[in-house]
Formats: sequence, structure tokens, C-alpha cells
Amino acid sequence: MSFPQRLLNDGETIVVTTRTHVKAMFVPTLVALIVVGVAAFASTLPDGDARTPLLWVIWVVAALLLAWCFLRPLVNWLTTTYTFTNRRFIARSGFIARKGRTIPLNRISGVDFDIGVVDRIFRCGTLVVSDASEAGSVQLHDIPQVERVQMRVAEELHQLSSRDRSDDGT
Repeated sequence: MSFPQRLLNDGETIVVTTRTHVKAMFVPTLVALIVVGVAAFASTLPDGDARTPLLWVIWVVAALLLAWCFLRPLVNWLTTTYTFTNRRFIARSGFIARKGRTIPLNRISGVDFDIGVVDRIFRCGTLVVSDASEAGSVQLHDIPQVERVQMRVAEELHQLSSRDRSDDGT
């Protein structure tokens, strides 16, 4: 899950790298189990002239549903990472077509978190990265141990502002 070192600039180090909590895969897994269960049950229906073509249709539909409802979210979950370095925030996603967003740390005005009732059970939450751009903020849902991540990033932001003040001679 770590961020590729080849994509870091000279002197840049990783502070935190994470991905969405595995709870994001609970519903797709449940749907996959139901699809396979229904297809398997349909396979046990009584024999008849139309049974073989019907089974092919059922299993092809089941395979398409599995690809759309389980494999697509799984690939998205596996290929999406959120990384904070000592210089920037990097969100990357995608397997074939890549998508990314980078925010320099000195443009980040705040890092907040929100933990709901279900999130408390799974020890995750939403991390909100606010910046000075017109986009406003980035919400990162279901981040594991969100309070710890928020504290580490806030500490890095504090160190960055302290370095900036000392560089200015104040």
C-alpha cells in the first residue's frame, strides 16, 4: 500500500499513507454472496429442455453482476491511496486510467475529521482536508484510525508553519 518512492521529490518523506477502510467492501461482498447464492440455487432447479440455456443465461448475468458489483469496487479500493508527505497531500486512484490530486501542504488551511456511530465501531471516519483553492476541501471517507491520521498531519502542518516562520526571520 505504500506510495512509490520514485514519485517523491528530493528530500520529500512520507508522513502518512492509507486507503479507505476495508468496511467499504462489506456491501459489495454481501452482494457477491447473494448473486452467487441465487445463481447456485437456480442451478438446482428441476431438469427440463430449457434448463441448459437458462443456466448459461443465469451464470452470464451472475458473472456480469459480480464484475460490476464486486470486482469494480475491489479494484477501486485496491488502487486508491491517500498520502501525506512532508510537502504535499496526494490522492491517487485508478488501475488502467489513473486519476490524481496533489495539494501542497502550505496551501492546506485545515485538517478535520468526522466520526459517525458506525465509524466508531470500525475505528474509521471522514478526514476533511481544507485548502485555499476554489475547490474548497477534499473529503476522504472511511479512513482507518482517522484521529491518529489527523493528528500526524496537523503536526506536520505545524512543523511546516514553524519552518516558514523561522525562514522569514520571525
